[in-house]
Amino acid sequence: MNTPRQLKILFICMGNICRSPTAEGVFRRVVEHAGLADRVVIDSAGTGEWHVGSPPDSRARKAAAKRGYDLTTLRARQVSRKDFSDFDYLLAMDEENVRTLERLSPREHAHKVRLLTDFSSTGACSVPDPYAGGPKGFETVLDLVEDAAQGLLRHIRTELAA
Repeated sequence: MNTPRQLKILFICMGNICRSPTAEGVFRRVVEHAGLADRVVIDSAGTGEWHVGSPPDSRARKAAAKRGYDLTTLRARQVSRKDFSDFDYLLAMDEENVRTLERLSPREHAHKVRLLTDFSSTGACSVPDPYAGGPKGFETVLDLVEDAAQGLLRHIRTELAA
C-alpha cells in the first residue's frame, strides 16, 4: 500500500516570536479544517538566535487568540542547515529573510525558499515585522497571513493531488 505524499512547510521570520509562529498557527488550523493534517507538516523558525526557546510574543499570542488561534505551545527555534533538506517549502515573511535563507541554503535546495506573500491575493510584498509597533501591527500580520494561507492551501492541494 502506498503512503500518501506529505508536504513539509517551514515558516520563517527573524526571531520566530511574531510573524512565523503566527503563520504556523494559522496554517495549522487551515490545514486541519481542510482535512489535510495527516498530509502536511508545519513548523516555524527564525533566522536569528535571540529568542530560541521563547514562546511567541505576548502581543502575537493575544491577537491570535482573539481570532481563535492558539500559539501557546510554540517555542522559537533557529533555522538549521538540515531544514533545507527536510522541508519542501521555506516561506519567509520578507525579502531580508529570503536573502538570509538564500545565503544559508545549499544550492540544491535554494528553489524551496519563497515569500509567504507569493501565495497572497492582496498584492502584499511582505508580512511586516510588528515587533517594534503596537497592537495594530499584529492584526495586520494576521490579515496578511490568513489571506496567504488560503492561497498556500490551494497550491498544496494541487501539489498533493499530482
